[in-house]
Amino acid sequence: MSGASIVTLLAVLLVVVGISLLTRPRHSSTVDFYLAGQRVGVATNSWAICGDYLSAASFLGVAAAVYVSGLDGAWYAVGFAAGFIPVLLLVAAPLRRFGEFSLADFLGRRLGSEPVRLATVGVIQLIILAYLVPQSVGGGITWELLVGQGLLGLSPYATGVLISTAVVAAVVALGGMRGTTWNQAVQFLLLLMALIWLAAMVASDGFRYGGAVAELSREPLMNPAYTPEGWVLVPEVNQIDAGQPATFGEPGSRYGRLGQVALVVTLAMGTAGLPHVMNRYFTAPTGKAARTTTVWVLALAGLFYALAVMLGAAARALIPGAVREHPWLEPLTVDGVLKIPEHALPVLGRIYGGEAGLGLVAAAALIAAMSTVAGLLLASAATWGHDVYERHLNPRATQRQAVLAGRVTTLVAAALAAGLALVLHPNAFTPALPSLVATMVTWAFAIAGSALTPVLVLAIWWRRTTAAGALAGLTTGTVLAVAMFTAGSLLPPSAGQELLATPTLVTAPLATLVIVLVSLRTRPPADVDSAWVLMHGTAADRRAERLAELTVGARPALPWRALPWRGRTDRQRTGEPTHEGLGDRRGRGLRGDLP
Repeated sequence: MSGASIVTLLAVLLVVVGISLLTRPRHSSTVDFYLAGQRVGVATNSWAICGDYLSAASFLGVAAAVYVSGLDGAWYAVGFAAGFIPVLLLVAAPLRRFGEFSLADFLGRRLGSEPVRLATVGVIQLIILAYLVPQSVGGGITWELLVGQGLLGLSPYATGVLISTAVVAAVVALGGMRGTTWNQAVQFLLLLMALIWLAAMVASDGFRYGGAVAELSREPLMNPAYTPEGWVLVPEVNQIDAGQPATFGEPGSRYGRLGQVALVVTLAMGTAGLPHVMNRYFTAPTGKAARTTTVWVLALAGLFYALAVMLGAAARALIPGAVREHPWLEPLTVDGVLKIPEHALPVLGRIYGGEAGLGLVAAAALIAAMSTVAGLLLASAATWGHDVYERHLNPRATQRQAVLAGRVTTLVAAALAAGLALVLHPNAFTPALPSLVATMVTWAFAIAGSALTPVLVLAIWWRRTTAAGALAGLTTGTVLAVAMFTAGSLLPPSAGQELLATPTLVTAPLATLVIVLVSLRTRPPADVDSAWVLMHGTAADRRAERLAELTVGARPALPWRALPWRGRTDRQRTGEPTHEGLGDRRGRGLRGDLP
């Protein structure tokens, strides 16, 4: 471990902890801890959402998938970036106008059902776990390459998993949504700067994307595989033209025609159901701000993924020629091809910047993993601390007790994710998967897109959606998605396996059909008109609705004890002064934009 690597690593950790200390909420309020007081501006929120969303799967995984699969790997970038289009068109503004703490909170109150709330909590926890584990794996990979040494008798990989997860868990427990927001915003800017620097370096060295892809496509695509005789290069089979070798610049190296569509649909639909991303929209001050934030996210994510695809191709083209000049590359490669695709960007960083370049890129990868872990842990805390503990286990909990419950669940979720990551070292998976990190995250997208997204979109746009329909849809989508990608992982390779690995193209329509059929046979919530005004009405409509509730005493959809504010402001519950306007907002139950 060089001095530059040590300095880089310490600087990253100090920045993360320092921001959390400076932005730590002054009051023990659940609105502060989970929603940052609902006063996060458009620019800050767009950067934070990018920091939350552009995870190790994006920074390490997309470039790795392009490196190992060529054009087929680029579909990850297309799907990840396209996911915010349905969020922009269908979800962001109505979700924020309705106003709650989490997706489970939204669906529970929109459909007037505690069973829907608890079922959503279960699905969310499954998604969070599937997303958390590969982020912790990414932290271990980065430490292994950046530092190369373990602590307290642990391997370098295990040390990276434990340290990165522990630091982020402490940051989230300490700073809540406010500290996490600023951390994610700063981390995204650092991440983007690292990509821009690396792209500028390879471009200045004469790399041109089009020419490189054409040159790489002249030879069959070959990747390392581990055999009893050791590591060897094996050709990739073309999944579209049987009997033909796969090439870097043509489709078919990893997926057939149906598989490519299925992958993009899974990633695009899954985004709207990711709890750690969607929860950020509740922090926006208004629905308009949530929609504007999404536009900025689309632009920033598009730039990020374009750079990631370019650099994945650059690594494939440039690393073989660099082996002769850099002997340290030999243990990492087989005939010039990296054994672990996720090493592509850090290796480029070291080639062009020496130890300092390696430190910069590896620190950016560590930032990507830590930033997303922070969002996932906060989403987990919101569902367990608010939707379960505060509503069911201890309905009369004070604000301090509710926040403490969120902090405890943060630490528990982090420990579980780290434990699972320790048994999933990527060396055991690389020959079978285009990218371990990107593939594991795809499973989280599959569950989200199959179960949560259909229920969420129908609850927002179809008045007839019922609690029974939502429960049936959540169950159908989750069970089918898990069964299909589990079967795809266990069964021997076959023509339909690619659809099993990315099942949303099948499972989402089936879940939607189940929701519609069951909803048509059951009774919708009594207050659907009021909910419709909150989600889709004008500011004047929402103001009139609130005035009507105040003057005629309209009852809310859920029992008084189950409401997030339970009839009391922060001042009444804790005896502490509230932020300006916050007591009024909580007195209205976080319902919609302020007039």
